[in-house]
Formats: sequence, structure tokens, C-alpha cells
Amino acid sequence: MIHMTVIIDKDTKLVVQGITGYQGTYHSKAMRDFGTNVVAGVTPGKAGGKVNDIPVFDTVAEAVAMTGANASCVFVPAAGTKDAVMEALDAGLGTIVVVTEHVPVHDAIHFVAVARSRGVTLVGPNCPGLAAPGVGKIGILPSKIFAKGTVGVVSRSGTLTYEIVNAMTEHGIGQSTCVGIGGDRVPGTNFVDVLARFQKDPDTKRIVLVGEIGGTAEEEAAEFIKANVTKPVVAYIAGRTAPPGKRMGHAGAIIARGRGTAESKIKALEAAGVKVAKIPTDVPALLK
Repeated sequence: MIHMTVIIDKDTKLVVQGITGYQGTYHSKAMRDFGTNVVAGVTPGKAGGKVNDIPVFDTVAEAVAMTGANASCVFVPAAGTKDAVMEALDAGLGTIVVVTEHVPVHDAIHFVAVARSRGVTLVGPNCPGLAAPGVGKIGILPSKIFAKGTVGVVSRSGTLTYEIVNAMTEHGIGQSTCVGIGGDRVPGTNFVDVLARFQKDPDTKRIVLVGEIGGTAEEEAAEFIKANVTKPVVAYIAGRTAPPGKRMGHAGAIIARGRGTAESKIKALEAAGVKVAKIPTDVPALLK
């Protein structure tokens, strides 16, 4: 059973769906080099081959039967993502990270609902995944920015995650687990899901939340923090200089009726006792 507080642990055995594609090939090696136990790859029609010495199977069910895989990273193109995720769910995997972007919304609604109904942890779609320094990573987060430590990071913004984690590491502040939940309208895992895990996780002492304009995920996170989180939280909201009506690059970043603005989010977080950084590189100072 996967340790539920931080999603990835030493017992994680990963299958890479779409391993023979460029991204799957590159990142399967990067994940393994970071410490992840990558046990199998899946590409229909490519069974019997190997990628980076990782055995390739036709189906997730075969990979599970042969290797005991219990988690998946999905690099399958958008049109095939729903089928790939359903295959992973039907094979009984407990953790699924979907890196693929441009997944049709109705497909995401379907597989996110199925994952939730089965108690499966699904991160994504359109996300960089997660990393636990000293343990492993699932996804595409750049390995070199991390250092082992006690700060849990949860982010809705890809590139900003890298900038903030890198700044923390340069200031000698390491991370317990970093989870990039992605910016799509239908996220499999949201801020509240990850905050609840960080609150329970003994290895996480402080929390960094990286949000962005649009939607109400940050306001909901603020309400949850106020009621349930006793650990110190530092936040940064991307897009605070964006004019009203502006979208960030993500499908989830739509501003409507006064909610979803940077001001609304900052106000909600500060009311919950969260320290909000004005620029990303201020985060390390607020953690001190």
C-alpha cells in the first residue's frame, strides 16, 4: 500500500505509459536517476523490448502481473489519455500522474470522477507531477533544483514551481515533497487534497502554496488552512499584475465576478494566517 500522506515512497513501483515516445524515454531515465523504482513501461505493440533497460509491455495489466507496479506516469498523447488512465485504473494502480496537456475536458471529468470513486490518487492532467528528494519523483520536475528537507510545496503553476523551489534550495531550505497539481479546469488532485496530506505528514514541518489568478482553488485552500492546518504556510500568487479579464496560460485561470483575482486570493490567504510573498524569490525569506 502506498503511504498516503506524500503520494510517493520507497515502496512505489512505477510503470511509464507511453515509454517509447520521446518524453517517456527521456523522463523514465530521469525519474530512475532521481531514485524512483521504475519497473516497467507500456506501449501497445512494443512488448518484449526495453527502454533504458526497463522492460516494455503491451498492457498495464501485464506490467502489473509481471512487476508488481502500483503507480503510473502517463505520457500518452491527449487523444489517448482517457483510455490510458482507465487502463491504469482497471489494473488496480493506486497512484496515477498524468503529465499530458490538452486533454479534452469531458475526458478529464470522466477519469477524475472514476479515480475519486475508487480512492485512487490521480495528479493532473497537464501537470509536472511530484518529487520527494531522497525518495523519487513521478513526472517531469527538473531533478537538479531539489534538496531534501522539511518544506512541502504544492503548486498550480509549472514554471513558477521550479523558480521557487530553486530559490529555496539556494537558501539552504530543502523540500519534503513537491506536488505540481497542474492548472487545468478539472484537476485530479487539488490544493486541499495535498494540504491535508502535508498536515498529516510528520516529515513536513512548513508548507509553500503557489497559486495563480482565475478560479477559486486558492480561496478554498485558504478556508481549509484556516480550519485544519496548524503548520506555517507561505504562499505566492502568480498573475497579480494581470489586468481584469486576462487569462493565464492555463485553462483553469479564468477570472469571474470579483472572485479569482489576485487580490481576492491574497486577502483570503492572509485572513487564514498565510504569509504571501510579493515576488517568487521572497518565499525563502518568509520561511526563515
